[in-house]
Amino acid sequence: MSSPIVVVGAGLAAAKAVEQLRESGFGGPVVVYGDEPHLPYERPPLSKSYLMGQTPFEKATVHAQEWYDGHGIDLRLGVAVTRIDAEAKTVHTTSGSQPYEQLLLATGAAPRRLAMADESGVPVAYLRTFEDSNRLRQALAHGARLAIIGGGWIGLEVAAAARTAGCEVTVLESLDLPLLRVLGPEVAERFAAVHRGHGVDLRTGVQVISVERGRVGALLTLADGDRLEADLLVVGVGVLPNTRLAEDAGLGVDNGVLVDEHLRSLDPAVFAAGDVANAFHPVLDRRVRVEHWDNAIGQGQVAARNMLGEDVAYDRLPYFFTDQYDLGMEYVGSVGPEGHDEVVLRDSTTNGVFTAFWLREGRVLAGMHVNDWEAIGPIRQLVGTHPDLAALRDTTVSLTEVARPTS
Repeated sequence: MSSPIVVVGAGLAAAKAVEQLRESGFGGPVVVYGDEPHLPYERPPLSKSYLMGQTPFEKATVHAQEWYDGHGIDLRLGVAVTRIDAEAKTVHTTSGSQPYEQLLLATGAAPRRLAMADESGVPVAYLRTFEDSNRLRQALAHGARLAIIGGGWIGLEVAAAARTAGCEVTVLESLDLPLLRVLGPEVAERFAAVHRGHGVDLRTGVQVISVERGRVGALLTLADGDRLEADLLVVGVGVLPNTRLAEDAGLGVDNGVLVDEHLRSLDPAVFAAGDVANAFHPVLDRRVRVEHWDNAIGQGQVAARNMLGEDVAYDRLPYFFTDQYDLGMEYVGSVGPEGHDEVVLRDSTTNGVFTAFWLREGRVLAGMHVNDWEAIGPIRQLVGTHPDLAALRDTTVSLTEVARPTS
């Protein structure tokens, strides 16, 4: 190749892509652009172990600087790509222009902003970057009052970290339960109970109608007339994929960069991976955009292999995990837009340990466990199958037995 492979974005998907390029024997030039000044890092610790002061930031970095130097990766950090000229196969940046042979978009996502909070002048925090986590970490002092708008994964993980630090925490969720759209009422109720059991003032079915300065921090007014004061307001209402570069370049964009199962866009020289990719999934038979750690790793690797001429479909089922207090959870699969018609809950004799499965017409769409670490293997085996439902519902039958193929 006369021009390098260029990667736009310097997160986990980018790091795994360039790692795969070298492992696959590619010896040509590779250039990586990242807006942030930091080495590529993993984001889960920002709302978990790093936020709680349990691990240093270095633990979250994918590779040390010496790895990139030793593998000939031209890592250009703190340099933003401003435009892609797909016809000329060139990226334009804040420090010049760079031609490419092939291009990987790994631009990730950004938090949805809440205008009433941003415009209020009160202390407001979002959580996406290392700097965001640092600012929030410094605020988690014993007795500090946090109000969190949004009862999704980020909101609940921040709530857990804050309660562990001794903060007073109120979570405001517009739906009837936190995580309702993801888990459904049967399992979402259990997460709600966990947080209430740890002293979180979890308010559901509420709407924030105004945010203004209070005596110390923020004063929130709810639709029911109740008012709430907080030293810090945390907003966790989801993210939006960073698609501006792709859209301006004329690539297909719809809730992410549209790519096929090989992670190739409408332009055969441009690929996308990670949070920004809305990819066709050959197993699910539909498009899916996944905002989780496991997906960034796998898609980065597959995109790199296809950029080198392989023919590899990304068919790994969506996976995500969370850690909240002493609760650890792993989830595999995707319920999808048609939804499920049954939830099978399998409670253990150990308090708080359970597995759950979402089914439609007898087929397992997704499964998860809470604190049952040996269950993840059988769960993976069961997703996509039509198991013996009587055995699945019967907790005296082990999951390993349920997942065992019948002859």
